[in-house]
Amino acid sequence: MSDYQLIVIGAGPGGYVSALRAAKLGMKTAVVENRDVGGTCLNRGCIPTKALLHTAEIYTQAKEGEKFGVHAQDLSIDFATAHRRKADVTEKLRLGIEGLFKQKKVDLIRGTGTIVEPGKVSVNDETYTADNILIATGSIPARPPIPGLELAVTSDELLEGEGKLFSSLVIIGGGVIGVELASVYSAMGCEVTILEAMDRILPNMDREICQNLTMILKKRGVKVFPGSMVSAVEKAEDGSLAVRYTCKDQPGEARGEAVLCAIGRRPNTAGLFGEGFSLDMERGRILTDEHYQTSVPGIYAVGDVTAKVQLAHVASAQGTDCVELLAGNEPVIDGRYIPSCIYTDPEIAAVGITADEAKAQGQAVKVGKCLMSANGKTVIADGERGFMKIVADADTGVILGAQLMCQRATDMITQVTTAVVNGMTAQQLLSAMRPHPTFEEAMGDALEDLCGKLKA
Repeated sequence: MSDYQLIVIGAGPGGYVSALRAAKLGMKTAVVENRDVGGTCLNRGCIPTKALLHTAEIYTQAKEGEKFGVHAQDLSIDFATAHRRKADVTEKLRLGIEGLFKQKKVDLIRGTGTIVEPGKVSVNDETYTADNILIATGSIPARPPIPGLELAVTSDELLEGEGKLFSSLVIIGGGVIGVELASVYSAMGCEVTILEAMDRILPNMDREICQNLTMILKKRGVKVFPGSMVSAVEKAEDGSLAVRYTCKDQPGEARGEAVLCAIGRRPNTAGLFGEGFSLDMERGRILTDEHYQTSVPGIYAVGDVTAKVQLAHVASAQGTDCVELLAGNEPVIDGRYIPSCIYTDPEIAAVGITADEAKAQGQAVKVGKCLMSANGKTVIADGERGFMKIVADADTGVILGAQLMCQRATDMITQVTTAVVNGMTAQQLLSAMRPHPTFEEAMGDALEDLCGKLKA
């Protein structure tokens, strides 16, 4: 008899959610983790970043308080205290997960889990057996072979310890990690430069969102250089770091007290496979079928270690469905439609396809739009320029996607995701009454605009 019915390797969002679901379904379960429970998201990613963004938001509001009748004197940022609070938040959540493990009788085995053969995992020279193994080891920051890039820090390193509020920061990469950390540091008075290789920041998002965010960042003093290919990072004579790049065939140089490498992340498989054991992989990621099974029966994988889309909620959803399938149940989450959230100011959230993507696919769509400048709650909060866009099939009115750029966008995207998953029409989503005054009222206005175009 095996020691466990399921061994999960990795205690990040994919791993701990999978383990707790397995325990709920009656499986004897263990989780193997060689770092802190909660993975990158909780300890070095999503949660720490949002904690610092919250500090930046409070600081910005205090600085601009006079227009709301609030006067603050001798305002300053204590970055060490902000980092300590970030650490307190992560510890509280981490202890909560460990408490759930104990409550649900999930064994936590600390160390690096190495699969030596199907059904066998070695940890600290001790071998454990399992009916099934689930890999959820996540990802680590990518470092492309750019000369001198070892002088740069990654987001993991930037978010650990007490942190430092640099006077200037060059960020290589204008994706989600880059723009969120640019928002943190620029709000606290740091001179920030973003170098993005693609023709715009957030290249996978709706073009209007990218253009709008670029304008807002520039307004706040952030220098944004799209189409910039970095060739080297060097130590300058004055002690700063010089990043050499080419933009539109012209050489350029950006200097900063520090350089952040935010180019992306790659699957984490270090120490995962024992000698002579392997799985089918592609460009470093583990390949799985529609049931999350790898090329070896009885071994499954979810989350960043497998995914082209690396998001914590994707890992959790995949882990949940994988365990349900192992228990002989139907999946509970529709993984086709993935909401994306970016915690800039204003927030950005999207799901489904954009109008440009629909056009490229030859699909006729209509788009309803509402500018947030007409929204009462946004005017009260003196919010930045933003909008909501809803995309629907031109013939059926079925909602295909949405792009939101406004305050609380990340909290509102779920209702559109629900509509897309369930094939709801714009008229059906519009039929729900929306309270006043709320940011969410703008959703109704965008739907009104959409329904008018569908009837035209």
